[in-house]
Amino acid sequence: MIVFPAIDLKAGQVVRLAEGDMDRATVYGDDPAAQALLFAEAGAMHLHVVDLDGSFAGRAENREAVEGILEAFPGHVQLGGGIRTREAVAGWFDLGVSRVVMGTAALKDPEFVKDMAKEFPGGIVVAVDARDGMVATEGWADVSDVSVVDLARRFEDAGVASLLFTDIGRDGLLKGVNIEATVDLARRVDIPVIASGGVKGLDDIHVLTLHAEDGIEGVITGRALYDGRLDLRAALQMAARG
Repeated sequence: MIVFPAIDLKAGQVVRLAEGDMDRATVYGDDPAAQALLFAEAGAMHLHVVDLDGSFAGRAENREAVEGILEAFPGHVQLGGGIRTREAVAGWFDLGVSRVVMGTAALKDPEFVKDMAKEFPGGIVVAVDARDGMVATEGWADVSDVSVVDLARRFEDAGVASLLFTDIGRDGLLKGVNIEATVDLARRVDIPVIASGGVKGLDDIHVLTLHAEDGIEGVITGRALYDGRLDLRAALQMAARG
C-alpha cells in the first residue's frame, strides 16, 4: 500500500483545511518545495499535491509552487486542483507530474475524463469526494445529487488509474478514516481506491493495509503528519509490511 504525504497549496503556502473550507485553513509553511524534500528524506516516494485555489478557479493558481515541488521531489507527484482541459493535463505531464487527479470534470464531463485516461494510460485519477455519500465538486463547495458509487461506476473499464475517495466531513479533522465507506467503495468497483480524509495515526494505516486485497491502493495523509501525530517513516514501514 502506498502512503501519500499531502501538500495542499493556498496562495503559495502549505496549508490544511478543515472539511474543505477555505476559510478554515491552517498554514504549515511557506516553502512547499522544502516540505516536499522533507517528505522525501523520510522515505516517501509518492506525493499528493492539491492546488486549492485552482480547485475553485478551474485553472492553475499555484503553478510556481508546484514547479518547485517537482524540482525538489525525486519520486512520483500526483496533482489535483482545477485541471479541466486537455491542455492543462498535457502541460502537467510534460512538466513531470506522474498522475493527474480530476474531480469536478469527472462529474460534469465524464467523457472528457475517459478520453484523457485513454490518451494518458495510467495517468488519470478520478477524485470521488463525498459529503454524506453524495459527490461534491468545485473545490467541495457544491454537493451534487450523484452518489459516490454511481460516479465511480461510470469509470469502470475506462482505464483510470485509481479512485481517490475523500470523506469531506472528516478531512483535516483527525477523526480517523471512514474505513467502512472506503472499503465498501473498493469492493463495489474494479478500480483501485486511495483513501483520504481524517487520518489520525498509525492505527488508520494498519487497518487500511488489512484491506489491500479489497482494492485499497493507498492512503493520503496531511494534518496528522504536520501536527506530529503520525510519523511518516513508521507509516511507510507499516504500509510496506502490509
